[in-house]
Amino acid sequence: MRAFTDLLDRLILTRSRNAKLDALARYFAETPDPDRGAALAAIAGALTFNTAKPALLRKLAADRVDAELFALSYDYVGDLAETVALIWPERPGANRAPTLGEVYETLTYAGKLDAPRLIERWLDALDASERWALLKLVTGGLRIGAGARLAKQALAQWSNRPLTEIEEIWHGLAPPYRDLFAWLEGRADKPAARALAPFRPVMLAHALEEEDRPRLDARDFAAEWKWDGVRVQAVSDSGVRRLYTRNGEDVSAAFPDVIDHLSFEGALDGELLVRDGDALGSFNDLQQRLNRKRPDAKIIARFPAFVRAYDILADGGDDMRALPFAARRRRLEALIVDARSPRLDLSPLLSAADWEAFAALRASPAPPGVEGLMLKRWDSRYEIGRPRGLWWKWKRDPYRIDAVLMYAQRGHGKRSSLYSDFTFGVWRGDELTPVGKAYFGFTDNELAQLDKFVRDNETERFGPVRAVRAGADFGLVLEIAFEGLARSTRHKSGVAMRFPRIARIRWDKPAAEADRLETLEALLRAAKSRAGD
Repeated sequence: MRAFTDLLDRLILTRSRNAKLDALARYFAETPDPDRGAALAAIAGALTFNTAKPALLRKLAADRVDAELFALSYDYVGDLAETVALIWPERPGANRAPTLGEVYETLTYAGKLDAPRLIERWLDALDASERWALLKLVTGGLRIGAGARLAKQALAQWSNRPLTEIEEIWHGLAPPYRDLFAWLEGRADKPAARALAPFRPVMLAHALEEEDRPRLDARDFAAEWKWDGVRVQAVSDSGVRRLYTRNGEDVSAAFPDVIDHLSFEGALDGELLVRDGDALGSFNDLQQRLNRKRPDAKIIARFPAFVRAYDILADGGDDMRALPFAARRRRLEALIVDARSPRLDLSPLLSAADWEAFAALRASPAPPGVEGLMLKRWDSRYEIGRPRGLWWKWKRDPYRIDAVLMYAQRGHGKRSSLYSDFTFGVWRGDELTPVGKAYFGFTDNELAQLDKFVRDNETERFGPVRAVRAGADFGLVLEIAFEGLARSTRHKSGVAMRFPRIARIRWDKPAAEADRLETLEALLRAAKSRAGD
């Protein structure tokens, strides 16, 4: 566990992407199987131990530590794994410190009755930092600033194998990846992708900035709307049908209505959306489906899902990715016509000859569910990752309101000792009503100021949540930027924000001058009016 613990420390303590890559590559090169495979699975989010949950950690700690002491410690530290690791009174003796591979292989096959005894024994044999790494591993809450993409890039860097080759076979691999490491070290042939209807790594876009446009010729680009849904890959292969997210997560079971109507052979790239009656549903509507792994007939009928396709990766047995976008688009249009699927349609191309026309499209009243524009070079191949200059996303300017800070909660990982999750509200009559929650958009210095404000002005406690003094005569105003707004029966205010973030701290503005709920209601009415035009 020591090498894995040191790796996590290095990944957490450095912000440099190259330093993280070097640390991962060195670990994969120097660590034996199955330890490195278990680490790779943990970093890539491919480990799930159903027998080790946060409730188990609380129970183990309760058997060793005074309940009040643990509650005070947890409140101060703000992270369960870190609290247990620091406060754990070990019982040294015959226990031997486990290897990472041993933890992985033992817990993989352990039953619910065995897990408490195993974890307790390991905690006794490890020091505080190793205990923290163990608990983060078994609960799946690493939060180390590295994920599957970075891990695969580190594998490519270490082995001098093309990243594209690793991405292509990734879906057919399983922890602890012995066959993958054998191939990367030249000891075995390349593993074959074993699954039908495999996931294919996606192509991503860069955000278009003002300084980019003068260097680009608008005539080189096709334009379409950027839809506010979930990026998916719909694959149908010899009777096997799957729906993947952009990260390769198989969400087929959550959308049987889509799977049943993938009446084609190939792989499509597109946006997962839902309908609300005859209109396009909001992202909040889509979330009603995303949050249900096994949806019932009622929710399927209420929010039927479909895929709006905008690219084709495979057509039958033909790989389309080496073709230019213009040729792929023609094949995609023909496939959509032939498929005649009620759960599949085509993202339309938009007509514009220059940047002024593109800008007018971006600023114009767009159909519901649109975030902005996507621009794709007509001659671009479908390349894995984020190649520069081929695809661009040009989002609309965000909405902005002034809201008042109402509640705060500590964050996780490096933020576990700071109040970094902030709930804010607007005025409804003479009272504030919560309308959203944000945990990014501020600098480290601004976070320190926000944390101090919460501590200086705390009024009540609700578990880990702290109420902050807020009223007409006193309160901290936050300028909130957000991408969209929708009706919501789950929120007391009746509205739900899309991607809210703190754009500015308004130390200068009195709380009484913050926006009112009527402002958000007007935005909703305007959006509904545009949808009806």
